[in-house]
Amino acid sequence: MKNKVLVDTSIWIEFFNRPESKAGEHLEKLIKKGDACVAGVVLTELLQGARLEKEFNAILESFIALPFLDTTTDTWIMAGRISFSLRRKGVTIPTTDLIIAGLAIENDLSVFTMDPHFEKIPDLMLFTI
Repeated sequence: MKNKVLVDTSIWIEFFNRPESKAGEHLEKLIKKGDACVAGVVLTELLQGARLEKEFNAILESFIALPFLDTTTDTWIMAGRISFSLRRKGVTIPTTDLIIAGLAIENDLSVFTMDPHFEKIPDLMLFTI
């Protein structure tokens, strides 16, 4: 999955709300090049935030054509390992973001995000614009 990017919920929200933003434009380029990947936890976060059935369906339709990363037992162990090591340093990160980080590390992907706490995760590559 060389050059693929796992896109975090924060970027998708920016893309849907402000497609002309810098993040929105970069995500559109990633989508067109076939480099944007999706995780189930991100899809769930976006779907739960839909206010109308029309929005729900639009989100679902947007995600169907994108490469989808499935979690494995190794993903869950990686997420737990990341959390374990960070908590020993006094750093707590939401479980959903640990899963995203675990998937990215496991699949050698960078993460495109606006959330600064991803910067605290060792060995995680971040996509920068």
